Amino acid sequence: MGKAAGAGVQLDVGARFGAARRRTLALCEPLTAEDMMVQSCPEASPAKWHLAHTAWFFESFVLREFLPDYRLFNPDFQWLFNSYYETFSVFPEKRLRASFSRPALGEVLRYREHVDEGVERLLEGDPEPEALKRIELGVNHEEQHQELLLTDILHAFFTNPLRPKYREQGNEGTGEQESNAALHNPVLRFQEFEGGLREIGRRGEGFCFDNELPRHRVCLEPYALGDRLVTCGEYAEFMADGGYRRPEFWLSAGWAAVQAAGWNAPLYWTRENGDWSVFTLCGSLPLEKLRTTPVSQVSFYEADAYARWAWRRLPTEFEWEAATEGQPVEGNLLDSGWLRPVSTSLLQNRRLTPWGDCWEWTASAYLGYPGFRPLEGALGEYNGKFMSGQMVLRGGSCVTPKAHIRASYRNFFAPETRWQFSGIRLAT
Repeated sequence: MGKAAGAGVQLDVGARFGAARRRTLALCEPLTAEDMMVQSCPEASPAKWHLAHTAWFFESFVLREFLPDYRLFNPDFQWLFNSYYETFSVFPEKRLRASFSRPALGEVLRYREHVDEGVERLLEGDPEPEALKRIELGVNHEEQHQELLLTDILHAFFTNPLRPKYREQGNEGTGEQESNAALHNPVLRFQEFEGGLREIGRRGEGFCFDNELPRHRVCLEPYALGDRLVTCGEYAEFMADGGYRRPEFWLSAGWAAVQAAGWNAPLYWTRENGDWSVFTLCGSLPLEKLRTTPVSQVSFYEADAYARWAWRRLPTEFEWEAATEGQPVEGNLLDSGWLRPVSTSLLQNRRLTPWGDCWEWTASAYLGYPGFRPLEGALGEYNGKFMSGQMVLRGGSCVTPKAHIRASYRNFFAPETRWQFSGIRLAT
């Protein structure tokens, strides 16, 4: 890499770092200090913890190693805000994060400022290429936590009996245009794709996570994908047909989850006086106004059961990637400002639209690609250690930053997970 090229990369990384750090703080602006303490389910974390942990990542994997005169903000933070890196330090149980009343929010914000100053000093000098790679990894890590922060606060507000709103209706509102669109659900069409030998995994230059590599070949049979996601109205038909009461549609583990947890609808659906409503970051909205919006907050088990009921199936992650590689990333992502899935009737382009609204469950287990090698050291625990008992999701959601997503991106969660913005695309 020449000096001029290196300087350009340094400027790009610095700009992305600053933008990501500012956005995280902006996402917290509607929250009170009390809101930021809540951890409402074992999968979630308090917003204050997200603020601290993302600073911890830069301090632990960038500043400690590449800024010679860096001074730790607080030595206890090295283990207190470690998430799961066993080879780095001990760490508290995840379920205890809501008990961290100290450090106070003000001290966490000062911690972020301290870390920001350190990274800025590092970028003002002549950082090693590895340092720039680590900063870029930290930025992508922070973007993941921006999505998690919104996902977690949605669950926290849903469990609050007052059902508070994260914010009032804005661009994300259910205006007349969308209300009218709710009456006109587009027919689900299937776009056909040729089979054959295809290459899968990150191609070319640019950032990617280790689980997107190495690029390799897979053989696909001819297949077809739905040109839009399954909607709330369509999912309501599955429910009305006894979907949650008929074991023939469910995998054994899925049926056990239905019985154990008492599932009878997606996570944020509630029924009062016979009418369903859906809780969103902008409060509860009537299902009747959302019938053409993609159904969200369903588990892999629910997605698979719906597909069986509809005499379809879920796509594999390889089919999904082969169909979407090369398409521009355009859709209802965090940058659009809706903060929830929006009506399929508002889509101007009826070709396959893979980006945004909901992460799409695939039929693929989360495993390493042939020849997969995790990053060296503690960072090798970022993805590789979770390659067991998880399913892959693709495409990004309404709270995924646009700059964060690409065709080769692999998200993954346990099949019973429901608190994420996860939805359903059918395949044949």
